[in-house]
Amino acid sequence: MTTSVMPRYDGLADWYDAYNHDAAQSHADDLIRLLGPGDGLALDVGCGTGHYVAAIASTGRTVVGVDLSADQLRIARTRTPGVARSDATRLPFRDGVFRTVTTLWISTDVDDFAAVLAECARVLEPGGLLVFSGVHPCFNGPQIEVRADGARIIHPVYRIAGWHLDAPWWGETIRRRTGMRQVPLAALLNGFARAGLLIDHVEEPGDSPVPWALTIRARRAR
Repeated sequence: MTTSVMPRYDGLADWYDAYNHDAAQSHADDLIRLLGPGDGLALDVGCGTGHYVAAIASTGRTVVGVDLSADQLRIARTRTPGVARSDATRLPFRDGVFRTVTTLWISTDVDDFAAVLAECARVLEPGGLLVFSGVHPCFNGPQIEVRADGARIIHPVYRIAGWHLDAPWWGETIRRRTGMRQVPLAALLNGFARAGLLIDHVEEPGDSPVPWALTIRARRAR
């Protein structure tokens, strides 16, 4: 995924593409529904290996993907030629060129997600659509220990918004390989507000009693 400092997913692309395949497939229908039919250019920020390109394109949009990891883009190019290597906080596009932007599962992978949102808003046309999906800041992050009975314990690191490299309660997931950044809920929502992105819909998808994910649909202010 994209990061403003270093491509933490370099060297993991083949493994990650297989590891994340089923999860990406399970999220595709919700993404298509939230996007709705559309046209014009759509930017997938942090596109990784291109797992969501087909879903976005199925809505009628023309997809451009960016990621900092050249290793991830090596696989993404097998799914679409329209990808480029870029830092998500310095996108190589002029103001207002995209009708749609997606930021999917990258909020815990970048060093400053508020800066990413500001840059996404810059390249969106006025009234343009942004769809965010990511780990739920309250119930899925470096502070969460998953118990065998399905319950979750919240450890007292929720407000520590820096980079977390590991914790003794983490399972054997991608985070053991890359670490993750905690983005508290207030910081996440304030990032949208400060970028001039007007939230019109929020979901906590899935049927788990305690949600794993958070989805936000917003538009750039006109």
